[in-house]
Amino acid sequence: MSTTETPHATVRSAPRIRAAKAKRRPHLRRNLPGYLMLAPFLALFAAFLVWPLLNSLYLAFTDFNGIKPPNLVGLDNFTRLWTDDARFRKALGNTSLYVVFSVGLTTLLALALALAFRTTRLRDKTMRTIFFLPSVTSSMALFLIWGWIFDVEDFGLANTVLAWFGADSVAWLSTPELAVPILVFISVWGGAGYGMIIFVAGLNAIPEELYEQAEIDGASAWRKFWHITLPLLRPVTTYVLITSLIGAFQVFEAVYVVFRTTASNVGGVLDSALMIVPYLYDMGFGKFELGFASAIAWTLFIVIFVVSTVQLRLSRTLKDL
Repeated sequence: MSTTETPHATVRSAPRIRAAKAKRRPHLRRNLPGYLMLAPFLALFAAFLVWPLLNSLYLAFTDFNGIKPPNLVGLDNFTRLWTDDARFRKALGNTSLYVVFSVGLTTLLALALALAFRTTRLRDKTMRTIFFLPSVTSSMALFLIWGWIFDVEDFGLANTVLAWFGADSVAWLSTPELAVPILVFISVWGGAGYGMIIFVAGLNAIPEELYEQAEIDGASAWRKFWHITLPLLRPVTTYVLITSLIGAFQVFEAVYVVFRTTASNVGGVLDSALMIVPYLYDMGFGKFELGFASAIAWTLFIVIFVVSTVQLRLSRTLKDL
């Protein structure tokens, strides 16, 4: 019989166990005030975040409509979503186009603005403030203004400007082909300033000695940008891309305010501006199919999680090259 299996070993280990427990007691007494102060936050966190999340996951597998008790239906909601729901496929297609162009153009413009206005001169500070203003202005107010700018009537600002040049009015919000480009334009206009500030912080963190050494070696401005600026900005770029991507997948206010025509039409003409979150809202609070809406929400979560994970893996792969 081995030593660890003898009664004597058990007797010898008992003092060590008692000593470990005695050591933990002062730790608990010392940190008890901190745990007590955290308790209200943890209670609110569990009540208003953890419990609703778990409840929505349960409802995704039910036929809950807000009135009758929910009945389990298994994977029926998800099956209906991917096989029988043409509106969801339309919303997914619109959202995918919006995410690709919105995130790509916003990131490129933000980087260009950061490179152009990165110094501490008054001109650059003023321009950074101007471009950053949309990020700190009420989004609902901005979207109401954009709705007026693209109004299909002649008093809309866009059509007024066209009339100055003798051009015919354009039904901006009633033309399906223009819906996603308008949303992309609004997103880039409103989001580039925020990304610019992040990129400016990243640019200012790059040591100037690297650029000075590159100039001594005869490197051109393009080579300095490609071999110094871009590699050292990779963590900042990854952050901007992922946060922009998550925000783009969750676009709602712009569609609801600018393109909504009636209570039953949140996606514009022929659902040309329909995105996943407005569709979720329509099914959950317009048609009261709350179980189905929960399935849409969890599907969106999985899509964002997968895309964000792929983005992080690609960033790490590029870093190792």
